[in-house]
Amino acid sequence: MLPAQQGYDRAITVFSPDGRLYQVEYAIETVRRGTIAVGIKCKEGIVIAVEEKPRKLQISDVAQKIFQIDDHIGVAAAGYIPDARSQVDNARYFSQSNQMIYDEAVEVETIAKHLADQCQQYTQYAGVRPFGVALILGGVVHDKPELYLTDPSGTYISYDAIAIGSGSDQVTDFLEKTFKEEDLSLDDASALASAGIYLSSEDKEGTSHIRMAHIKKETGLYELVSDEKIAEYAKTAKEKYPHDKN
Repeated sequence: MLPAQQGYDRAITVFSPDGRLYQVEYAIETVRRGTIAVGIKCKEGIVIAVEEKPRKLQISDVAQKIFQIDDHIGVAAAGYIPDARSQVDNARYFSQSNQMIYDEAVEVETIAKHLADQCQQYTQYAGVRPFGVALILGGVVHDKPELYLTDPSGTYISYDAIAIGSGSDQVTDFLEKTFKEEDLSLDDASALASAGIYLSSEDKEGTSHIRMAHIKKETGLYELVSDEKIAEYAKTAKEKYPHDKN
């Protein structure tokens, strides 16, 4: 144990003398060690994509790190995935309650704030631990694509494009250099997301490790992308963003 910590990492409710909550920082480190997840907003909707590494005998028809919250909202997760499932279930219940009470689809920011509030609650009470997962929430509300990030500290921020998980700093730098929302179609954004995953992943070939979903502005509906379409996007990504030549 580092001398500076001196036991301050043993309880979630105790600040260290330099104003840090070590358990929250450990939870954020859990996110950094998770596989990469990418979210991109474009003029035609939202693209969320993740890297999944199935074992040889695993039945991988169902995505483990991409979830649907409502007809118009999807989530990509990085970190401790059981915590992601818990938050997704909470978000689904909240979304359905909003529909029943107000008779309208819930906004993406409302979901993001609700989940972030829950994360923050788990940083200030003894006997609990922070959620060890970050979420990228994307959706289309009133014909407007929206993209948000939540993290274990209880922060939620709106982005045009963002990456979380292992290698996310490198991928985010790549997105900052290449992202142009006004010129980006849904297909272009999907290729860009694929390129981001290839940049971070150890697996530079094939697409069996990539899962992707779209929320289209035209329909306002969440839909998983087929393996065939992902292969097309991956081919475009390799042609347009040849990382190995950098």
